[in-house]
Amino acid sequence: MIDKLKTVISRYDELGDLMNQPNAMTDMNNFTKMAREYRNMEKLIIHAKKYLSDYYNLLENKEILKDEDEELRDLAQEEIEELRQTLDAQEKTLKVLLIPKDLADDKNTILEIRSGTGGDEAALFAGDLYRMYLRFAERSGWKTEIMSLNGNEGGGIKEVIISLNGDGAYGRMKFESGVHRVQRIPETESSGRIHTSAATVAVLPEAEEVDVEISELDLKIDTYRASGAGGQHVNKTESAIRITHNPTGLVVTCQDESSQHKNRDRAMKVLRSRLYELELERQHKERSDARKSMVSTGDRSAKIRTYNFPQGRVTDHRINLTLYKLADIMDGDLSEVIESLKLEDQKAAIDAF
Repeated sequence: MIDKLKTVISRYDELGDLMNQPNAMTDMNNFTKMAREYRNMEKLIIHAKKYLSDYYNLLENKEILKDEDEELRDLAQEEIEELRQTLDAQEKTLKVLLIPKDLADDKNTILEIRSGTGGDEAALFAGDLYRMYLRFAERSGWKTEIMSLNGNEGGGIKEVIISLNGDGAYGRMKFESGVHRVQRIPETESSGRIHTSAATVAVLPEAEEVDVEISELDLKIDTYRASGAGGQHVNKTESAIRITHNPTGLVVTCQDESSQHKNRDRAMKVLRSRLYELELERQHKERSDARKSMVSTGDRSAKIRTYNFPQGRVTDHRINLTLYKLADIMDGDLSEVIESLKLEDQKAAIDAF
């Protein structure tokens, strides 16, 4: 612990010196990254310096135990017991603060929902998840923006992409990535048989230009006429945008706005976030041997949650959490689920400390 805290304080001081150099702001991208790291360390540094101060005080009092003065030894022994209790409590706090912070936690979020297996019922469920997350965003005080919406004839949603802007949006939403399964009796089912269908959710941290640099030379940009079911969103100009990122093969389309410029901005925002997620996944693989956790892998191939309507039950399979409050959860009351996932992830990180 002592060596780790010394290393952290040394890094904090180094960042402070680097940012105060006369030429520090010549590279604004690098300066912004340093400032963000410095700011994120502030709380840890306060606790680290207090811990080290108390630790060295403890060592001094242990030396006093060798003194010939009995009264002085008694006072030192009393202070030693108090310091040990204080240090034990501080160590628990420091273990949490020393968990590598996900720098993306404070970012805004790109939320993508797609219907999976189950046909029209899956599309209806995707629409239910869409409304659930909008309600959760409203409860959280976040601003929402629909970036792309593709419905189906049955009233459901094939795919929707939403921007969620607000404090800690990605940090609260990131555990929602994965396959969501629903079990319920469709309105068209006359025999009362329960059907199972699914939808996939992807949560991406919204990347800023400082996070991801995209060369225009790597992009292929196509324009075409927007189109939609029943003549909706149809226009006579080529305002829809398709952007292909040649190095990765990623393709993003946007046609919801009548302005080509606005569609391009939205498509670039989604592309930048997807590229940022690819980089995060690459970094995560590099350090996966250090700490493996089902909660934090974000493996979208895994079924993460089941919504059972006949029983009014929601089960998160990663942490074996079952809540009989399906109606509240579908109305956006996700706090208990999300906080439980965050706590389990934190426990796993502390155990691996």
